[in-house]
Amino acid sequence: MSLWERLYKRWGYSAVQFLKFGLVGGSGVLVNMFVAFLMNKANGGTVNAQRVVWGPIPGTAFNIRYTLLVWIGGFLVANVWNFLLNRHWTFAKDDTMAPFWKELWPFFTVGSIAAAVGAVIKIALTNPTSPIYLPDPWFHESTGLQSREYWSQLLAIVFTLPINYVINKLWTFRSVRRRHAQATAQG
Repeated sequence: MSLWERLYKRWGYSAVQFLKFGLVGGSGVLVNMFVAFLMNKANGGTVNAQRVVWGPIPGTAFNIRYTLLVWIGGFLVANVWNFLLNRHWTFAKDDTMAPFWKELWPFFTVGSIAAAVGAVIKIALTNPTSPIYLPDPWFHESTGLQSREYWSQLLAIVFTLPINYVINKLWTFRSVRRRHAQATAQG
C-alpha cells in the first residue's frame, strides 16, 4: 500500500467530512449573512447597527446594541440550518443516528459557545475604542461591501468555524450517537 493510500485510509474519511462540514458551514454563512442583511435593512441599514441601543447591560456602563441582536438572529437561523444539513449529509449514518432532539441540543450548545466567542469578536471589531477595530478608510458604513457590520459578522464566523467542527464531530455526532447505540443495544 502506497503512502497516499495509507494516508487516505487513515485521514481520508475525516478530510471528506471536514470538506462537507465546510460546505455546510459555507451555506450557513450565506444564511447568516442574509439574516444579517434583512435585519439591518429592517432597522434602517448598517449605520444604525451601532447607534441603536436596546438597553443597558446591568451592572456595567455598556449597552446592548442592535449589532448584537443581528449576530444572535443570524446565529439562530444558521445554526438550525447547519444542524439539519450536518445531521443528514455530513455525519449521516442512519444506523447510528440518535433521536433528533438528543443531537440538536449538543449541537446548539456548541454553537452557542462559539456564538458567544463570535459576539465578543464582532463587538471588538465594530467598537471604535477596541484595539482590533476595523479601521477607516477600508471599512465604513457608507457602502455595503465595505461595511464594518458585515465584515465583523463574517470574520467572527470564520474564527469560530474550527471550534464548531472539532467539538461537533467528537461530541454531537460521535459521542451522543455512540451512547444512543449502546443504550439501544442494552434495552
